[in-house]
Amino acid sequence: MRLRFLHLATALVASSVFLSSNGIFEMPVANAAERIVLRYRIFRQSLSVAELAQFAETGELSRSLRSNLARAGQDPATVRRYLTEPVRVNPVFLDRLLNSPVGNALLDEISQVIHTPSRRADRQALRAALVLSARDGQVSLIEVLQNYPTREVQVDGDRLEVAYRQLRRLSGNIQDILNRGARVRDLLNRVS
Repeated sequence: MRLRFLHLATALVASSVFLSSNGIFEMPVANAAERIVLRYRIFRQSLSVAELAQFAETGELSRSLRSNLARAGQDPATVRRYLTEPVRVNPVFLDRLLNSPVGNALLDEISQVIHTPSRRADRQALRAALVLSARDGQVSLIEVLQNYPTREVQVDGDRLEVAYRQLRRLSGNIQDILNRGARVRDLLNRVS
């Protein structure tokens, strides 16, 4: 029952993305993450999404975030790059890909880094966050965290690069599918 509800919720989010990207209506994010629990090795820090977003946007670190990144041996500039570097995606194809077996495997991999506190419905939550984040044709990790549909999102900071690479891989898969579709269309046009 719960899985059916989450699938329906994802379909509604995807529909709203399609409709809003076509100018039919805009839907604000109602249930977005408010807190991020950032884990680096043995260190664990809870911070507001706004605090992390400010760091991503301006590069300015709060005292606690600076301290934890230093203790974990993380370069703030590198962490900021992983959070903010956009990956271009087509929102419609992203939705289709994320609802396929290949997309499920990618979601499961990224969910090892970004997940719900309970570790339940990670795939569905991440799918919804990605689809919402792709409304402008690109996705960044900070957008995914801002659009994550639970009040709190857990992030394994030591593996943030893994999540970033998976997003880039996701973009590449979408581009490959688009390229194959164009080649098939060209072949069909030549045969006709």
